[in-house]
Amino acid sequence: MAFDAGLAERLRDLFRERHDVVEKRMFGGLAFMLGEHMCVGILGDALLARVGAEGYEDALHARHVHPMDFTGRPMKGFVVVEPAGFESDADLAHWVERCMVFVRSLPPK
Repeated sequence: MAFDAGLAERLRDLFRERHDVVEKRMFGGLAFMLGEHMCVGILGDALLARVGAEGYEDALHARHVHPMDFTGRPMKGFVVVEPAGFESDADLAHWVERCMVFVRSLPPK
């Protein structure tokens, strides 16, 4: 599956000053890795957001968000944000920051 090139550029702009974020093809889309951990990704035109187990239920209450489910079993700690949920740059930055806070709490691989 292809990923939204425009969303990829918007994410690159947010990560431009960071030297610890790399892009990696994953899930048939594109992932942005902070250290060795996936932070956010793109699948089609949707944002894959890693919010962690503790932030999962809260994230699901946000508008335009649903569980990340590729196999019939939702991946706890990851949500899918539809394009309407990150239409503004501020909304996208909010999701990225939320994911970065969680990923920075993880031990190094």
